[in-house]
Amino acid sequence: MNLEKIDEYRYRLTREGSMRVDGIIYANEKIIKDIKKDDSLRQVANVATLPGIVRASLAMPDIHEGYGFPIGGVAAFDEKTGVISPGGVGYDINCGVRVMRSNLRQEEISGLIEKLVDTLFRNIPAGVGSRRKDLKLSHAELESLLHKGARWAVSKGYGLQKDLDHIEEGGCIKGADPAHVSQKALERGRAQVGTLGSGNHFVEIDVVSEVYDEQLARGLGLEQGGIAIQVHTGSRGLGYQVCDDFIAVMIQAARKYGIDLPDRQLCCAPLDSDEGGRYFAAMACAANFAFANRQMITHWVRESFSRVLGRSTEELGLDLIYDVCHNIAKFEDHVVDGKSRRLCVHRKGATRALPPGHPQTPEAYKTTGQPVLIPGDMGRYSYILVGTEAASAETFASSCHGAGRLMSRTKASKIAKGKNIVKAMQELGVVVRASGWRTLAEEIPEAYKDVTEVVDVVHNAGIARKVVQLRPLGVIKG
Repeated sequence: MNLEKIDEYRYRLTREGSMRVDGIIYANEKIIKDIKKDDSLRQVANVATLPGIVRASLAMPDIHEGYGFPIGGVAAFDEKTGVISPGGVGYDINCGVRVMRSNLRQEEISGLIEKLVDTLFRNIPAGVGSRRKDLKLSHAELESLLHKGARWAVSKGYGLQKDLDHIEEGGCIKGADPAHVSQKALERGRAQVGTLGSGNHFVEIDVVSEVYDEQLARGLGLEQGGIAIQVHTGSRGLGYQVCDDFIAVMIQAARKYGIDLPDRQLCCAPLDSDEGGRYFAAMACAANFAFANRQMITHWVRESFSRVLGRSTEELGLDLIYDVCHNIAKFEDHVVDGKSRRLCVHRKGATRALPPGHPQTPEAYKTTGQPVLIPGDMGRYSYILVGTEAASAETFASSCHGAGRLMSRTKASKIAKGKNIVKAMQELGVVVRASGWRTLAEEIPEAYKDVTEVVDVVHNAGIARKVVQLRPLGVIKG
C-alpha cells in the first residue's frame, strides 16, 4: 500500500489495484503509527474497491480494525450504482451517544456523586444479560417501537416532546419494516428494551472542565463547572442479530450480483436490490430500537437525579443537548464536485457533523453547527464539538466518534489482572459501578488512545470545532 502524507493531519492511500477511489486518513504522526499496528489501513483500501463508492474511503483518527470495514470509517455510495453492507454499519447498529446539560454546578453535587451513581446503577439495568422484569412489550408494541424509535418512548411517557428535536433524524429512521426482522432478533430485543448492556456502554456524570469557545458553549447551554450527563448504548441483542442474520444473506447476494470482494466480511448488495432493501428496512428497525433505548435511559437518569436532589427535572434543567448515531447507513444529500447527490453514507464508528446553516442541521443549532459528541475513556476526558463547512466539503459531514481502542479486550483484561480498578478510579476522582470486574478490566483507560489527541486532529484538520471538554465524576458501566 502506498501511504503518503498530505499535510499535518491528512494521509492518502493512493488508488491502486482494484481500488476505485483513494483512501483518506485523518491522523497525526503519532496516531498514524498506532493505526499501522493493526489491519485497518488494509480495510480502508478494501472498502475503496466496492461498487459505487464516491470521492474516497475515509478514516477518522479513532480508526481501528473492525469487521470488514474499519471502525472509524466513512464511505458514501451512489444511490443508483452503490451498495449497502452490514459490515459497513457494524454489529451494534446505531450504537450512539447523547449528552444532557443541567443547571447544576459541580460544588452542588460534590458530596452526592456516590449516591447519584448508586441510584443510576439501581434504576438502569446494566450488564451482559440484563433483562427488564417490569417492562414486557407485546408483539404489537415492539413493532410500534421499531417503527417509531424515540417517538414511541416519548409517547409512552419516557421523556419530553422537545427531546425529539435534539436527536439525529428526530429519533426515527424512515423505512423501518419489522417484517424483515427475524423472530430471533425480535425475541432478543423484547427482553432488552431499556437496558444499558455491557462492554463500552455507560452512563457518566461529567463536569465541564474546559471551555474553548464561550459563544458556542452558551449556544449549547454549557459553562465552566457545569454538570452534564452522557448516555452511550445501542440496539443490544436485536441489532446484533439483525447484522448476523444479514451477513449470511449478503454473502449470497454478493455472489448473485457478481460483486468481487477482497474480503468476504465486506459482503453487500446493490442499494436497489431486494436484499439491499430488506437489510435497510431491518437495520432501520434496529436503529430505532437504539433511539428508544437511549430515550428511556434518559428518563431514568432524570428520575434518579430528581430523587437524590429533591428537585424537579425542570428545576434541574436536564435538557437533551443532542443524540448522535455511531454505526449507521443513511440516505443523505451531499454536494460532490459542485452537484447535489443522493448518497447512502455508511458511518461505522463515526459521527455526523453538519455545519451551521445546513438544511439538515437541527433548528436549535442552525447558528452553531450540529453538536459532535466524543466520549473518551472512563478515566480521562470527553469532548463536545460542532460540525463545520470543511466536514461538509470533505467527509460527507462526518467526524470521529470516540478515542478508539489501542488494545483488544482480551489484552486489556490481562494487563488489568489483579488490579483493584474501582480503587484506582477513585484515586483519579471517578466513582465507578459495574456489573462485573471483567467489564471494568476491558475498559481501563490504557486500552484506549488519548481522546485529546484524537479530538485535536479533527479540530486542527477543520472537520469539527472544539467547544468544551468534559471530565468524568461518576460512571456506571454495563
